Amino acid sequence: MTDSWKLSGEISRSAARAALERQAEDDGWDAEIVLSAHEIAEPNPEEWMFEAWLPREPTTADRSAIAKLFAGEPPSFALEKLAPTDWVTLSQQGVEPIRAGRFHVHTPDHAPDPLAINLAIPASQAFGTGQHATTAGCLAMLDLMKRDGLVVRNHADIGTGTGLLAFAAMHLWPRAFATASDIDPVCLDVILTNARSNGVPLGEAPGMLTPTIADGMDDPVLRSRGPYDLLIANILAGPLIDLAPEFAGATAPGGHVVLAGLLETQEADVRAAYRRQGMRLARRLVKGDWSILWLRNRRIR
Repeated sequence: MTDSWKLSGEISRSAARAALERQAEDDGWDAEIVLSAHEIAEPNPEEWMFEAWLPREPTTADRSAIAKLFAGEPPSFALEKLAPTDWVTLSQQGVEPIRAGRFHVHTPDHAPDPLAINLAIPASQAFGTGQHATTAGCLAMLDLMKRDGLVVRNHADIGTGTGLLAFAAMHLWPRAFATASDIDPVCLDVILTNARSNGVPLGEAPGMLTPTIADGMDDPVLRSRGPYDLLIANILAGPLIDLAPEFAGATAPGGHVVLAGLLETQEADVRAAYRRQGMRLARRLVKGDWSILWLRNRRIR
């Protein structure tokens, strides 16, 4: 145990998300600086608390690296020295469990819900802990698809982050082939660790998860395991539009795609890109400012 320090500041939800994504894309990020963000109060979903946890008093270089994550003015950070403790565990505090459909997503320091499917994801890891509206919305959409009787034999989670959505799909369709990919090499260890802690089997057989690091669908593992009955992609509107031809080509005729990470204001452009690829809207959910889309590939066999 060592002394630890915390920088915290209030910021908008969209700015917090963007900052976490920039950190995930930074190959040179100092792994000792752990970032987390969470909603301050449920009645105000746009107001978030952004926190940086360090095992030392923040240096000028530390503060500069954190500030560069923000496209505009960074939040005004308050500095707090913490008692000697496990500072990574401390970073999980204040991140309350969420319930989305039949799923209960919680950090390891919270108790599971005996009436739900429990998924334990540390909040300080790669993006995708269930706290953000897009991730929770995807969980709710997957639950809705299962309730509607959708049969899935082969699914992939693109831009998986923590592996959460892939794990959820495996619970819903336990005999399906399952693949999870992310562009960030750091995510591979995150996925493997979370799979072990959640009892998710790893491998290439049905009912087992195959993780891979890939830029979009340009990966031999993803190509060899397709076409997919279900693709899940919780990323950003721009990449979703760019990947529309690849996603459509990797989806089986009559297959399905769940898209998230897009604002309602971006929905029309995203839907137009997929409409040009022969995909049509089946359902949509709205969580705050964010749209979650269920699209179906209208091609026939």
